[in-house]
Amino acid sequence: MFDKIRNWRVRRLVARHPIAEPLWQDALRRCAAARALGASDQAALRVLATLFLDSKSLEPARGLHLDDADRVLLAAHACLPILKLGLAWYDGWHSVIVYPDAFVPHRAKTDAAGVVHQTADAMAGEAWERGPVILSWADVLDAGRKPGHNVVIHEMAHKLDMLNGNANGFPPLHRRMDRRAWSRAFTGAWDQLQEQRRNGAELPIDPYALESPAEFFAVASEQFFETPAALRLHLPDVYRQLEQFYRQHPY
Repeated sequence: MFDKIRNWRVRRLVARHPIAEPLWQDALRRCAAARALGASDQAALRVLATLFLDSKSLEPARGLHLDDADRVLLAAHACLPILKLGLAWYDGWHSVIVYPDAFVPHRAKTDAAGVVHQTADAMAGEAWERGPVILSWADVLDAGRKPGHNVVIHEMAHKLDMLNGNANGFPPLHRRMDRRAWSRAFTGAWDQLQEQRRNGAELPIDPYALESPAEFFAVASEQFFETPAALRLHLPDVYRQLEQFYRQHPY
C-alpha cells in the first residue's frame, strides 16, 4: 500500500510540475553523461530531476542567479548517480548552496602535534555529512569540459558515502555485493596509482583521488559517469565495483 501511495504522489507531482521540454532538451545538450543515456533512462532521469527540484532547496549565494534552465541542468547532474537507486538515497539533507565561483571557507585544523592552523583553501565543492551540498557554479558549468570531471557527481558521491557514517570510500553496499571484493578493488587500485605516482608516471585519473579513500571513491565516480571507457580500461576492478554499486553500465 505504501508503494502505491508513493507512486501516486510521484505521478501527481510529475504531472503538476513537469520539466518543460525545451528545458529538458537544454539540460541534455549541456550534460553529456545524461545525453548518452537511452531513451527510457533519460525519461527516468527526468522524473528524478523533477522530484529533486521539488525536494531540495537550490540556494544561489553572493548575487548568483539561477534560472529554470540552470536548475534543471543541476538536477540532471545530481540525479545521474541515483538513476537506478532512487531519490531516497538522498534523504537526510535539504539544501544545495551554489556560489558563482570557487569559495574559500576559513577553518581551524589541529595537526598531530596539537598546533592549530587556520586554513583558507579555494574549493569547487563540498558536502557536509548532515548538512548541505555546496557547489561552485563555474565548476558545474565546466562538467565534461575536462575529461572525467563533474563536481556535482563528485559531491553527490560523497553524500552517498556518508549514508553509513563519515566519508571513507566505503558507501553502504547492496545486499549481494561483496565487501571484500570492494576492498580488494579499491585498495589494489590505490596501491597501483601510488606506485605510478612515485615513478613519475602520468596517472589515468585525477591525482586528487589519492588525497584519501573518500576522494578516491568520489573521483572514480566522476570518471565512471563522464569517461567510463577510460576507467574500465585503466582501473577495471574499480569500474566493476562501481557498476554494481550504481547499478548502471555507462560503457
